[in-house]
Amino acid sequence: MAERGLCSRREADQYIEKGWVRVNGKIVSVLGTKIDPDALIELDPQAQRRQQGFVTILLNKPVGYVSGQPEKGYKTAVSLISSRTQERTKSQQLRFHPSHLKGLAAAGRLDIDSTGLLVLTQNGNIARQLIAPDSDIEKEYIVRVSGSIGVETLDKLRHGLSLDGKPLKPAKINQINPDQLRFILQEGKKRQIRRMCELVGLRVTGLKRVRIGGIRLGSLPEGRWRYLGPEEHF
Repeated sequence: MAERGLCSRREADQYIEKGWVRVNGKIVSVLGTKIDPDALIELDPQAQRRQQGFVTILLNKPVGYVSGQPEKGYKTAVSLISSRTQERTKSQQLRFHPSHLKGLAAAGRLDIDSTGLLVLTQNGNIARQLIAPDSDIEKEYIVRVSGSIGVETLDKLRHGLSLDGKPLKPAKINQINPDQLRFILQEGKKRQIRRMCELVGLRVTGLKRVRIGGIRLGSLPEGRWRYLGPEEHF
């Protein structure tokens, strides 16, 4: 079910236990049931309504907030989500409700010293879409650096570096001005861009994520957030 994009693995377990899953027209209520790869899997309307009720939040994270587990002396990005910090537009009429915080978690990393687009979601399917090892969704960053940027430096950043003993996927990197680079990656290792820059003699002095897949940060103010609209897709 997760591989087909119907829901997350955790949600699949819940739906199966509730009898909300049919395989070739028959209810399956036993976890671990094996089925044919081409079997028809259908979710009960109750499961579909639950999926539709999940929210996904786009936050412009400031420096000093951690995206995942809290660290001593710092707050989590989730703590910024409230009715006071919601950015509303004519096309974004959904109002904040405390129930939207239940199970809300960051889908991907953005380190404490970085700013920009952070996705928080209740939807396990969206989380998997963004952070699964086989995800090919692009993440775009504007990075300010100190140090000498030459052709050889850019070539190494684009392809040829390794982290944690494993080669990195090819990256799209171009120079915007004398001290700014644009990174487009399809992976997200811990502090990846900062570590990549260190390997070629550059020091990151500022890092901002401006896009994840088809969703751009746009003019969303720092510290503010909005809901992902029903017509928006990563």
